[in-house]
Amino acid sequence: MSHPHVTINPAFYGDSVFKIIHAEFIAPGIKRFVIEAPRIARKQRPGQFVIVRVNETGERIPLTIERSDPDKGTVNIVVQSIGKTTHLLNSLQTGDAILDIVGPLGKPSEIENFGTVVVMGGGVGTAMAYPSAAALKRAGNRVITILGGRNKDLVILENEMREVSDTVFITTDDGSYGDKGLVTDKLRQLIDNGTRIDEVLAVGPIPMMRAVADMTRKERIHTVVSLNPIMIDGTGMCGGCRVQVEGKSEFACVDGPEFDAHRVDFAILVQRNAMYRDAEKRSLENFQRDCQLEKQKASAPAEAETTCAVEGK
Repeated sequence: MSHPHVTINPAFYGDSVFKIIHAEFIAPGIKRFVIEAPRIARKQRPGQFVIVRVNETGERIPLTIERSDPDKGTVNIVVQSIGKTTHLLNSLQTGDAILDIVGPLGKPSEIENFGTVVVMGGGVGTAMAYPSAAALKRAGNRVITILGGRNKDLVILENEMREVSDTVFITTDDGSYGDKGLVTDKLRQLIDNGTRIDEVLAVGPIPMMRAVADMTRKERIHTVVSLNPIMIDGTGMCGGCRVQVEGKSEFACVDGPEFDAHRVDFAILVQRNAMYRDAEKRSLENFQRDCQLEKQKASAPAEAETTCAVEGK
């Protein structure tokens, strides 16, 4: 049985692996990695992403580049434990390595001085919204940020967003932090209060982005969403990340990931993203079963704790 905790030896793979300089949970089940990737760090622009493969038998998954440091040659990614691969990735620690990281991929965000921009981050979507918010602020915009999460613990990158925003609003589904409600409730409030909004950027779960698009369409406010459909190669060759935009097929990896929200067919996007849900569920269940077996075999409690500890606090 393969060990659920994956450590790749950089000495064996030479320069082809990407060393994890630092790894820490920033919320339950959400982990930030600082990874040594100097070429990607030099090229990365807001809105772009990477494709990651943990090991030789692993699947390829797209992940947001939260930020990069060209001087240090590092990039940050933020990963939420949802399926098998993200659970596996979040079991890695400082000093471990990732086999493959390809990027930066996708078109960079369109950054200009729009005027007043509302940046909306839902859950881990805030990690992709952050670099764009910072760039929009540098371009001279007034940046109003709305962050949301199911509860206080799942509101991430608040301090970072405050540094690049003129105003920050927080909403939580259960009211444990900020205002009780959804990010769309706060957007509705801003619109009803007469706040001038020239542009909206929304990044988060599909239902959230769809609700934002429905609201701003009626108000005729230009809105951009960052889509993360099923993706394999990230170069437009496989067609797996196909999205319908005004009746035309486009690829999120090369034509996006950002699109005009009012042109996206969200119904088809939801259907495509649900295609492999049962298979993903079975894969995660098998992974968790293997983790439990490993824990039972572990001779020391400390070893068992580090083997499959991917939830974090």
